Amino acid sequence: MSYWALNAIFLVVVAAVALATVVARRPPRWASVAVALAVVLLMTAVFDNVMIGVGLVGYNETKISGAFIGIAPLEDFAYAVAAVVLLPSLWALFTPKRAIESQPRATGSRQKKGTDRA
Repeated sequence: MSYWALNAIFLVVVAAVALATVVARRPPRWASVAVALAVVLLMTAVFDNVMIGVGLVGYNETKISGAFIGIAPLEDFAYAVAAVVLLPSLWALFTPKRAIESQPRATGSRQKKGTDRA
């Protein structure tokens, strides 16, 4: 089994959970997820390259695609994507609905309290 085939199993499960949050009308804040994803992918690129460079981990050349970011195989980044999408999706699904409704959402209006003058 290739690393992409193994990743596909995990990514399908993650996609199903993320879709469930959308269907349940309880999706996470996707903009926040995107920012977290950018940070985690950058950190993954740095630390995977270090770990592979010092010989801590290695990969079977016949099981990887041959696409790399530095010396880290592209397949390695699927786990970061899965974690960053799955964890907030699970959080959104398992947070009681009344707790979500009581939290204010950003509405685009940034008016300070006490500044509304008639």
